Amino acid sequence: MTDAAHRTDREIAELALACLDLTDLGESTTLEANLALAERAARHGTAAVCVWPRFVRPVAEVLAQSPVRVATVVNFPSGDEPVGEVVAMTEQAIADGADEIDVVLPYRALLAGDREAAAAVLDAVRDAADDNDVKVIIESGELVDADVIRDAAELAVAHGAQFVKTSTGKTPVSATPEAAAAILGVLASLGDAVEPVGFKASGGIRTVADARTYIELAEDTMGEGWVSPTTFRFGASGLLDDILRVLEIEDTDESAPSTSAY
Repeated sequence: MTDAAHRTDREIAELALACLDLTDLGESTTLEANLALAERAARHGTAAVCVWPRFVRPVAEVLAQSPVRVATVVNFPSGDEPVGEVVAMTEQAIADGADEIDVVLPYRALLAGDREAAAAVLDAVRDAADDNDVKVIIESGELVDADVIRDAAELAVAHGAQFVKTSTGKTPVSATPEAAAAILGVLASLGDAVEPVGFKASGGIRTVADARTYIELAEDTMGEGWVSPTTFRFGASGLLDDILRVLEIEDTDESAPSTSAY
């Protein structure tokens, strides 16, 4: 049992806040909502915000003087977009100020046995992202089987992922502890011979109790102290509300609209 199991709810909330990618990928979201999201992230000190590509430039401008990073999504959520379009979107997002690219692994191609097609998208995005972090979304809820999840995670790592991420939040099953355990097992097997690869749990994580489950699992697998913004993220928006409740922090900007959970 690691130290994470002995942390208070407040300590877990503080760690979750530092590792949070505050996210709005709602279909009907607006520029106003995304600017408010960025201001909220800066106010509370989340790791990043994650927004649609069309909002990257204005959000990056809001966060220009903040340590909060800007993430966006490509090949999202289907995982089936043409490679050229995915590359063009990645390049534009970087030009607009994105620090991190969350790309959906072509999981349907992988399930059909076409590993080359899946790898080609990851390689292309890795090249287009230059030195910026790439988080590969394997859509674990659609892969279902733990062996397939491990295979997808291994493919992501082999093709340049800085993080392996569970889900888009757009399918019936998002992050689960079982999928997280399979991914973390792959990351633990890498040893010290390669640069550390991080883990991101996304979809359905709404409470500090949910966050505790994943933090404890990560540190049980990877070791005490492994969980930090450089190696561990949550993709969520609703989670911030419960973090602030536990920390007894008021969200002072009453004009900020509620974002759609993901």
